[in-house]
Amino acid sequence: MSPASERYSRPAVFFHWAIFLLVALAYLAIELRGPKGTESRALWSGVHVWAGSLVLAFASLRLLWRLWYGAPDDIDANRLLAFLARAAHLALYLFVFVQPLLGILTINTAGHPVVLAGLGLPIRLAGADPEANHAIRQAHRFIGNLFYWVIGLHAAAAVAHHVLLRDNTLRRMI
Repeated sequence: MSPASERYSRPAVFFHWAIFLLVALAYLAIELRGPKGTESRALWSGVHVWAGSLVLAFASLRLLWRLWYGAPDDIDANRLLAFLARAAHLALYLFVFVQPLLGILTINTAGHPVVLAGLGLPIRLAGADPEANHAIRQAHRFIGNLFYWVIGLHAAAAVAHHVLLRDNTLRRMI
């Protein structure tokens, strides 16, 4: 399939939906984690870190795939819609890279390596720094809350393309 094809390739579709499910799992885990010091918090925090780490890994693979393979041509739309779509996709790409890195840095600057359950491999991008930790933690929370909206708008736009504009935008990623 060439980049000018009507649909995204199977790997691109897989990465898109896998990242979607992992982001949803990360959000779910952070909402369910419970009070500090509980087993529930430890379990769901671990799920959150695993999901975020996998988002970063899959996002990296997705970007490499897209750079190597390309993407279908844009669907003919007015210039404003095309600009908004590109801006939203850029924001989403930044989100799936920046948010997991901020999560890792939040844990690191609190004085701990990220250790994924079952792997035992410590990930340390930075050392302990209480001032940086506060700023990074706030950025991680702010971006996480902001992207509830960006993800929602992205989904709403896909549905609007399908229902109102009746184009292939949504079908290309299914």
